[in-house]
Amino acid sequence: MKKKAFVTIPLCIVLAILIATSFVLISTKPSTPYILKPQQLAETTKPAVVRIVDYAIVKWTITLEDERVTRVLKKWDYKTELDGFGSGAIINSDGYIVTNAHVLIYSHQLSDHDIVSEAFSVLVDDVAMENNWTHKSTDAYLKKYISYEILQKGVDVYLPTVDDPISAVVKSYQQPTDHGKDVALLKIDGSNYPTIPLGNSDSIQDQDNIWVIGYPAAADSRLLSMHSYVIPTMNKGQISAISKTTLTGSPVLQINAASTHGNSGGPIINNKGQLIGLLTFRGNTVNDQEVQGFHFAVPVNTLKKVVSKADVKDTNGQTDKLFKEGLTFYWAGYYKNALSKFEAVQHIYPNHPEVKRYIYESKQKVGLSKTLWAEHKTSFYIQDVIASLLILILLLYTFTFNSENKSNTSSKTPSPDNGSD
Repeated sequence: MKKKAFVTIPLCIVLAILIATSFVLISTKPSTPYILKPQQLAETTKPAVVRIVDYAIVKWTITLEDERVTRVLKKWDYKTELDGFGSGAIINSDGYIVTNAHVLIYSHQLSDHDIVSEAFSVLVDDVAMENNWTHKSTDAYLKKYISYEILQKGVDVYLPTVDDPISAVVKSYQQPTDHGKDVALLKIDGSNYPTIPLGNSDSIQDQDNIWVIGYPAAADSRLLSMHSYVIPTMNKGQISAISKTTLTGSPVLQINAASTHGNSGGPIINNKGQLIGLLTFRGNTVNDQEVQGFHFAVPVNTLKKVVSKADVKDTNGQTDKLFKEGLTFYWAGYYKNALSKFEAVQHIYPNHPEVKRYIYESKQKVGLSKTLWAEHKTSFYIQDVIASLLILILLLYTFTFNSENKSNTSSKTPSPDNGSD
């Protein structure tokens, strides 16, 4: 037995270690401890933050042929376009977007009379400047010979890094007389959009870290390309106060993250990547200057009531799931697995702002990819079954067969001869 055990027991130990190793490898999951939280949040939430353009177009007709006026009208194709800008967040993969109601100033807030008055004032300024006339005289002159019609009103949505707008339908709107309830719900055609999940504003604590994402006017510049216009900005801050209310008693959150007009309607997210509020208004100016770090937001629980009334749920889809899985694989060094996830995202949602870059980088690094052993479960299970059977056979061979041999040997040993001569 001892001679057999010297051989079989080490073999059993080796096989047992092989089985244990397979279980460790199968259960190993990709981890990304070296990726900063803000970077993770930016990559997973920015794709769902959109730029909103609300507009009205007034068409002019002149009853008197005056070259000084028609020259200006021809330059603008006999139209004056008014527009306002804001931000919003996609909360449902079927294209539902939340923003501020006050962002929809031309399509919903102002009356037709107010729209025409503003457009006419713009036209007067253009004609006066072109001809070196006074504003007052130009205004009086044009009123005699200009007629108008409101040609179009609407809302356009720009997806991150996509230059062409998508027309949106307003599903829910309430006049923003109470900025604590300054919410509108939009819908764009399509599916598989990236989303931001809704959090719970009741769980917010003073001084919680937050991030504001959107399209602040201060980040626009004539020195930047037009494509930069559709790339969102993300700024970090904290919750400054959680118990403030509007004059009508609606709760609002105060934050200190840098933001300007253009951020209106943009999402405020927590460190879980959940939407906890929409930026809505700023504090008072000081010496006619806007002061940074004093801004207010509609809490997400107020927003939820509007969304619920429209029978819309904040559901994510395959795009979010696949992209987040791809990021985890990529950051952990499993480039081959990341590539398959990113390619799946591109297949169902080609407009994803980051997926092309990650596909390219994953292909460049695929030769350095780690092996995801969990993909080889079946092979490991077969190996473990075989190894277990071998261990059983070796143990039986070592102990059972040896005992039988001893028993047989004992039965064949001759008994002493007690017979008499």
